[in-house]
Amino acid sequence: MQDAMNAMLQLHEVSEFLYKEAELLSDRKYEEWLDTLAEDMTYRMFVLRNLSGKAQPSEYLEGPLDISWFDEGKETITKRIQQIRTHQHWAEEPPSRTTRYLTNLRILETDGGAEPEPALVRTRCNFMVNRNRNESDDHCLYGHRIDLLARHQDTWRIKERKIYINQSTILMGNLSFIV
Repeated sequence: MQDAMNAMLQLHEVSEFLYKEAELLSDRKYEEWLDTLAEDMTYRMFVLRNLSGKAQPSEYLEGPLDISWFDEGKETITKRIQQIRTHQHWAEEPPSRTTRYLTNLRILETDGGAEPEPALVRTRCNFMVNRNRNESDDHCLYGHRIDLLARHQDTWRIKERKIYINQSTILMGNLSFIV
């Protein structure tokens, strides 16, 4: 019974962290959002290919040398945010309005640390990001993602984010916002 209670509390804590993190991005509180990232974090959004039945297990390009929509660390994300903040970034002027939805959040595994507070937690959730710019620029990205969260003092930091979108063709003009 205690294990089940600890698992529920852990899921609640992790989900609150991820919901707050999504809210910071949607509210354009980028500097606060950067504080949710581990210094050595990786952030990657994989390219999806349309393949026939037998080849579907390899439909995402996940290899270390495969191309990605994003393959960044905290340093490059920080530079991207600094560029957006100049208000001279053509792809984000006017700035995108975004809303993020997370659902079906599960903890896949925990590692290290003293129970009930593990040092690492791997999660999976479904997501949708709605992005609107100008009068007719309204798009959504959706899929699932796997996050590796690392314990940092009394909260979490995102150590790794793997984003698997369902679109093989992205119809928006650019990907200058943070997914």
